[in-house]
Amino acid sequence: MHDDGLPLPQRRYAIVVTALGTLMSMMDLTIANVALPTIARDLGTSAAASIWVVNAYQLTVTMLIVPLASLGDIVGYGRVFRTALIVFVVGSAACVASHSLLALALARALQGVGAAGMTTTIGALNRNAYPRAMLGRAAGQGALMVAVGAAAGPVVGGTLLAFAPWPWLFAINLPIGLAALLLSLRFLPRVAGSGHRFDWPSAGLSVLAFGALIASIDAVGHHERPALSAATIVAAAVLGTVFVRRQLRLATPLFAVDLFAQRAFALSIVSSVTSFIAQTVAYVALPFLFQGLLGRTPFATGMLMLPWLVAAAVMAPIAGRLSDRYAAGVLGGIGMVLLAAGLCALALLPDHAPTLDVVWRMVLCGVGYGFFQSPNNRTILSAAPRERTGAAQGILASARLTGQTLGAALVALVFGTALGAHAAGTAAAGEVRFALALATGFALAAAVASVLRGRAPELPA
Repeated sequence: MHDDGLPLPQRRYAIVVTALGTLMSMMDLTIANVALPTIARDLGTSAAASIWVVNAYQLTVTMLIVPLASLGDIVGYGRVFRTALIVFVVGSAACVASHSLLALALARALQGVGAAGMTTTIGALNRNAYPRAMLGRAAGQGALMVAVGAAAGPVVGGTLLAFAPWPWLFAINLPIGLAALLLSLRFLPRVAGSGHRFDWPSAGLSVLAFGALIASIDAVGHHERPALSAATIVAAAVLGTVFVRRQLRLATPLFAVDLFAQRAFALSIVSSVTSFIAQTVAYVALPFLFQGLLGRTPFATGMLMLPWLVAAAVMAPIAGRLSDRYAAGVLGGIGMVLLAAGLCALALLPDHAPTLDVVWRMVLCGVGYGFFQSPNNRTILSAAPRERTGAAQGILASARLTGQTLGAALVALVFGTALGAHAAGTAAAGEVRFALALATGFALAAAVASVLRGRAPELPA
């Protein structure tokens, strides 16, 4: 354990390692999106089938988050992080060498295994790298790299494709990953695991339950046959119930249901899910607003998305520092109110509005979003004892992925009739504005949950 954190020179290198891990895992969520048409053409497959290049990665991450979070608590966070980093690099190399869609999808799934292992241990490693009184800064650093990674994926992907073939999207991970691995061997905090047995039955149930949950959300969102949607919903409910009931009987559950007994933790998870629903709904709806209603080109649309991401990246570390001194619930509530104000202003944006009117609204959204994430993450991590930080990080990551999946499904539901009634790739103004109004509502719900939790709990030993 590192009660007072690592000495400053070592801490800086440790933060570089975890930052690189976050950057790679977040970038690879979206870096392949811009290349799907090219990949489909080169591999001789359909556009619909090429979506598995994205889905294989995200589904694997979602299903393995909870088991790998528990494994970090048991065998040590550094050990899981380094192993996951190796798996991610090997998966990236396999992506580069892939010559068929099946091979590429399997390689992306291997990347997802590595990304899940890194995601569930980075928060715990940062917590042990920083002194106890600076946990807010640790949360801010994590939120900053998540924002940067999310912004960098499409930008880096588009830039690389302008000069190189699509395998370079994955080759870029090789030097970064190897550098992070070498640094990790010397500078990461060394934290012994609890040593208790890994709960394989719970791990299997977790994989099945989260897989069924994502499948049910996707089926409803994309208007699958009612019988199929109903079957996936029932499967998710049954598996989820069995999984949770098993966790309630365990002294050290794989999914830390006992942490939900803390009011601050439970409300922070609620606010996390709702904030990611709001963000994802906006991210999916805004390109339709910019291109369909404002008449912007795809390139201009990408540039208009950047102010949100840059503002969030700037605000995240500032909010992290403030959360070490002020009530995290109030800070998070302010952030979500600002996000709601920005989203409402975007929903009311007049047709053919000038660029400046769009930019200040996007900046307001980014400031609010960045101001919320660090205090919220700090509360979640501080609710768990240090030896169970991995479990708390796993729940936090699951909340993010669930919120993102629900947000995308909501937009699909809202746009379902519009996309069939209008030209391909367009949506009616009413549907776009209604989606942004929904995002505003979820942001306000996150604000209420954040304020109700009050001050973050004192840090456990």
